[in-house]
Amino acid sequence: MIGITMGDPAGVGPEITLKAVAEMSVEDRAQTRIFGNLATLRHVATMLSIPIDPGSDVGVTDLPIKGAPLPMGKLDPRGGDASFRFIEAAVRAAEKGEIACIVTAPINKESLNLAGHHYDGHTGMLAALTGGKAWMLLASDRLKVIHVTTHVSLKDAIARITPERVLETIRQGDAHLKRLGHAAPRIAVAGLNPHCGEGGLFGTEDMTQIAPAVAAARAEGIDARGPISADTLFHRAWNGEFDLIVAQYHDQGHIPVKLVAFDTGVNVSVGLPIDRTSVDHGTAFDIAGQGIAKHINMNAAIAYARRLAAGRHA
Repeated sequence: MIGITMGDPAGVGPEITLKAVAEMSVEDRAQTRIFGNLATLRHVATMLSIPIDPGSDVGVTDLPIKGAPLPMGKLDPRGGDASFRFIEAAVRAAEKGEIACIVTAPINKESLNLAGHHYDGHTGMLAALTGGKAWMLLASDRLKVIHVTTHVSLKDAIARITPERVLETIRQGDAHLKRLGHAAPRIAVAGLNPHCGEGGLFGTEDMTQIAPAVAAARAEGIDARGPISADTLFHRAWNGEFDLIVAQYHDQGHIPVKLVAFDTGVNVSVGLPIDRTSVDHGTAFDIAGQGIAKHINMNAAIAYARRLAAGRHA
């Protein structure tokens, strides 16, 4: 069973969720449950003529929202609070084994914080709800990237790139790819500084913070290589030389994936006691309720979730 959280009720989450469910086979639909607000889902299905009856054609864990359905495309703390409650309910269901993987539609960080839920996004929230640690992995057909740091300033990111954290990121990426069927994943670790510091000319972090972690990973039997200069690494991985890149900070990993797989890239939370995938875009308030939001990314996130569920079962 796959659980889909509806996301912010005022965003495109309800729309892309229903469009994706409408395209499923009867068998897959029977193995899907939406965590959201039934009044909102039915309102969106009717308004946009999406051929699905939420609660009848697909299971729904219905959580109340005062005044639902909310105005589409409007920042509202009620939407932020609802987003949190959808995710919390799905996490608890996953912990009980009622669902095998969570697929999350987009939330709005400003709405979330206005409602008093102070997280930097899904990844931090899921880590807090499960009491675990989470790493962000972006996956596409030809390029997969896991991040040492994500939603922090560049200055703070550099401080957080320690040998211990880089090594644990390599381990998490290696374990994740093995679940997907890679017997010996080829992992490339990106350098931090231009040309990996040019022997200390442009900084010493690559020698002191990243290289020791790569050496330690190799000593554990992981096929890790690096640090490798980031200006050539992504091209090499795109051409099939590596199965996974370890990026040191948010933009280093996000920009290449979104360049080559903007509509199909999947955000995966790695390292948690539960599985979670997500669309890799925001709530798109500017087009919410207009029926033009694409659900290609949601389809990709659901497909990846089913692969993870199969891997966990195996």
